[in-house]
Amino acid sequence: MTVSGAWERAARGAQLLGQDGELRPTIFTEMSALAITTGAINLGQGFPDEDGPYEVLEAARQAITDGVNQYPPGIGFPVLREAIAAHQERFYGITVDPEREVLVTAGATEALAATILALVEDGDEMVTLEPFYDSYAAVIALSKAVHRTVPLRAPGFQPDHDDLRRAITDRTRLILINNPHNPTGTVLSRETLELVVELAHQHDALVVTDEVYEHLTFGARHIPVASLPGAAERTVTISSGGKTFSVTGWKVGWLTAPHEILTAILAVKQFLTFVNAAPFQPAVAVGLGLPDEYFARTASVLAGKRDLLSTGLRSAGFTVSEPQGSYFIVADAAPLGFEDAAAFCRRLPQLAGVVAVPISAFVSERNAGDYASLVRFAFCKRVDVLERASAQLASLSNR
Repeated sequence: MTVSGAWERAARGAQLLGQDGELRPTIFTEMSALAITTGAINLGQGFPDEDGPYEVLEAARQAITDGVNQYPPGIGFPVLREAIAAHQERFYGITVDPEREVLVTAGATEALAATILALVEDGDEMVTLEPFYDSYAAVIALSKAVHRTVPLRAPGFQPDHDDLRRAITDRTRLILINNPHNPTGTVLSRETLELVVELAHQHDALVVTDEVYEHLTFGARHIPVASLPGAAERTVTISSGGKTFSVTGWKVGWLTAPHEILTAILAVKQFLTFVNAAPFQPAVAVGLGLPDEYFARTASVLAGKRDLLSTGLRSAGFTVSEPQGSYFIVADAAPLGFEDAAAFCRRLPQLAGVVAVPISAFVSERNAGDYASLVRFAFCKRVDVLERASAQLASLSNR
């Protein structure tokens, strides 16, 4: 089967279209299938293997029992919009109007798609960090925008400020910032975020922030762009409940933005999913209202899992970049003699009974060589699973 037109652009943007015009599966689909067929431990796809907090799960069950099973309002149930607004005020001192400046979406992915399709026109330029979440390139291609990137280089994965200045110009319509960052785990500094705001004003661009890992940071403070002086009026802030509450399958996301911008995004969003996740919306609202101890404990437990897997990877012979956020570790396979991470990941189930994904899946083809030997491992798994994976990876050092 071949594709054409708009969907061909999206497929090419996501590097899913072969020279013969055939659609290829994403690397995540390929690696997860490999985990199933080989019985390997799946540290490739980023989803937890434990359920979220009881209060949140119980709220969903109660909502279903109470009949909250039909279409919610197009912008989301008031209880969730109010919880999102309260969350922004509570954690960051950001004031948003739940009636006019909050939109519930089918995960952060739909929020990103609707935002890009609503705010970008044919020929506009969009700037992202690189590596980037794979759907960014697909939607940018679908919008017919020009994709510019700013590289994040190992080991610190912080953007060079001169690179930002060169990439963001008068042709830039949107600056898309993923912070905390997937796949590198970096948390951007305040100085970098302030420069992004400065450049957005200088070039009359809008800022879109993907903050789905906002509560999953380790010794580094998450600073929303919208909390910085002069930023709120030109910033779309996107997040979701999936990562924070370990309910990635619920696909409950949201965005906050000035009313005029939000209205333009809603005009697109209503023709994508229309609405979603009726009984899960009040459940996520419960989660956003959990005490501070929950959020602190979640990050602390995850930091312990990060340290456990980092130790295992170093013992196996990898060079490891210590993440400050998200639930991913980037490791360099070159010290083990593997310069091609994609080929290495396809062999890893046989070599060590573990699945990971190459960082090359998150970069453009023209820059793939800069990240050729880097591999992403997910540590959002049970401790016993990470212990077993670390023990199996240790066999690599004996090759």
